[in-house]
Amino acid sequence: MNKPLLLSWVAAIAATLGSLYFSEVMHFIPCTLCWYQRIFMYPLAVILGIAVYRNDLRIYKYVLPLSIIGMLISGYHTLLQKVPSLQKFEMCTTGIPCSKDYINWLGFITIPLLAFIAFTIITVSLVVLARSQKEEDVQKA
Repeated sequence: MNKPLLLSWVAAIAATLGSLYFSEVMHFIPCTLCWYQRIFMYPLAVILGIAVYRNDLRIYKYVLPLSIIGMLISGYHTLLQKVPSLQKFEMCTTGIPCSKDYINWLGFITIPLLAFIAFTIITVSLVVLARSQKEEDVQKA
């Protein structure tokens, strides 16, 4: 079993379960940007799980775009919460504001930061996987 692939799947599972815990158990209502992050994270848990089961080491071609886009959204969302001057560009106009902090552990750990960390772990793991696959292809040629 490939360790970067397994690590990316574990990160996606943890992020998905954490997201569901915050909304279904803690009853935190997701804002618009949280929904977008879910749109990109939830399929990763399934796709990466299948890739781990099948030991599909070329899955990075399909997963990296989702992970990178999710990382950009969660990075923006984190900045929106932590940089007050960005709040005038807030996308959430109805319902829960995107700048709302449901959690603020240690003064800086928020839900979007947790998502950003998960997307970053997935992205870095898959870049490592992609590089190792390209090196193997070069060695075979």
